[in-house]
Amino acid sequence: MNHQGRRKFVKDLSLFSITATVLPFHSCAEVSNSIRFGLASDSHYAERSPSGTRYYKGALGKMRDFISVMNTIGVDLVMHLGDLKDEGPLGETQATLRFLRQVEMVYAGFEGPRYHCIGNHDVDSIRKEQFLANIENTGISEQKSYYSFNNKGFHFIVLDANYDQNGVNHFFKEGADWQDTNITPEQMAWLQNDLAQNSYPVLVFCHHPLFEYFRDGHKYHVNNYKDIQEILEKDQRTIAVFQGHVHEELSKEINGIHYITQLGMVDYQGIS
Repeated sequence: MNHQGRRKFVKDLSLFSITATVLPFHSCAEVSNSIRFGLASDSHYAERSPSGTRYYKGALGKMRDFISVMNTIGVDLVMHLGDLKDEGPLGETQATLRFLRQVEMVYAGFEGPRYHCIGNHDVDSIRKEQFLANIENTGISEQKSYYSFNNKGFHFIVLDANYDQNGVNHFFKEGADWQDTNITPEQMAWLQNDLAQNSYPVLVFCHHPLFEYFRDGHKYHVNNYKDIQEILEKDQRTIAVFQGHVHEELSKEINGIHYITQLGMVDYQGIS
């Protein structure tokens, strides 16, 4: 694939343009909002040999292409849906931190606001606190793994399901179960309060699917996804939920909300 074709592929794959016409609860005036943002997921960058469809080293070049295209077309922000990096074959902490810093440096080349979800591979051989300390979410405290912000008349909510059923942070080096993913009661209370204070149309982002998703005998969705769906449906402002994790392009509508998953940047050769 030549460079021009590669850039078109990245643009078509990664660009979302959303126009929302909503009727706010406390206003009789119709409001129209429009925003364009770049979306990447599951880059899994690491200095390790390919495995199956995953070409870990190539993810750095793909990220450069993504950032170049997003800067060229001038999107309003970029969001990464998680699994920004991976780990080496031995799961060494210092090597994992090096991979994280390298891919984050490329992602930081975007000339505008940028944000991250936390994926399960982001807490493999480093802890969640280490991941957060080595990335930047524009205008957000590094202590926050879930958060919200506004941009161009939209309310963005980023959730974190990297907790076990007891609310303990995942850390896979110590044996966490990647299929035991949960939105904690504290985070659900925060979500309800955040939505109650918001008057804009809502876009939600989470690494793990917030709808039922099984494949090859494995569970990929958040355990209490129905609770989150109920909160979003009751609020009546959420347009779409964007998720990664499954390395598949999928879109479905559930009770008026669009649930969209994104392809993995790490998968296959040919665009970097």
